[in-house]
Amino acid sequence: MIIITILIVGGILGWLASIVMRTDGQQGIFLNVVIGIVGAFLAGFVITPLIGGAPITSGNFDIRSLVASFLGAVVLLAIVNMFRRGSVR
Repeated sequence: MIIITILIVGGILGWLASIVMRTDGQQGIFLNVVIGIVGAFLAGFVITPLIGGAPITSGNFDIRSLVASFLGAVVLLAIVNMFRRGSVR
């Protein structure tokens, strides 16, 4: 059950990150989910220990873990855009 929840929340966070980075029309729902989940996973290791709290991948859905996961998805999407286009945008 936790995997389905992580997929849904990761998809939503990836979609929101793609809206913030203005790449929503260029990628599909699958890439939104992948960016959201990988961004949440990376944020769990990098951002979450800095602000305190548990990563979203452990099943903890508080505001700090959601914000950290969103920031991770935005950073990951910026890195992907940099390699795709040569600019972050």
